Amino acid sequence: MFAVFKTGGKQYRVAAEDVLKVDKVKGNPGEIVEFGEVLVVGGDSVTLGAPTVVGATVAAEVLEQARGPKIIAFKKRRRKNSRRKRGHRQEFTLLRITEILTEGKKPDRTAPPRPRRARAADSVAPAAAEAAADADGEVAAAPVAAKKPAKPRTKATATAKKAPARPKSAPPKGKKEK
Repeated sequence: MFAVFKTGGKQYRVAAEDVLKVDKVKGNPGEIVEFGEVLVVGGDSVTLGAPTVVGATVAAEVLEQARGPKIIAFKKRRRKNSRRKRGHRQEFTLLRITEILTEGKKPDRTAPPRPRRARAADSVAPAAAEAAADADGEVAAAPVAAKKPAKPRTKATATAKKAPARPKSAPPKGKKEK
């Protein structure tokens, strides 16, 4: 299911669990905010609003209130000794869409718990540990991948990259021998 909603003069197409950056909206991190100006709700059947879909809302969890990169507005009027340098950082809110609701339903006031993502090393280690268990039921240490040894840097390899030296018997370039 997806929805198109409007906030801050812009329109956003979102689905559940999407993370997006919008112009600043009120709310502290962890709070749920609602957007009632839903223009389209889609899924199996698409519902278009005229101008909005009645009873539809988009609920989102506030992840962060932050400011964007600094934009420099530099104005110069040549030959007039007039210069103005002004910086600006636009404030934004980072949101995670939690629900797309229709038919006047209200969103949950608490953010749903986020499932913890398992690291790749954590998911491989239990399988390796089970395979390494010996007959007594004791778990042997999981094999650790050996690190490739670094190449030793010698004087020969350090000088090999330089251009070959001129033989001492040869005259310098551009001079004639007498």
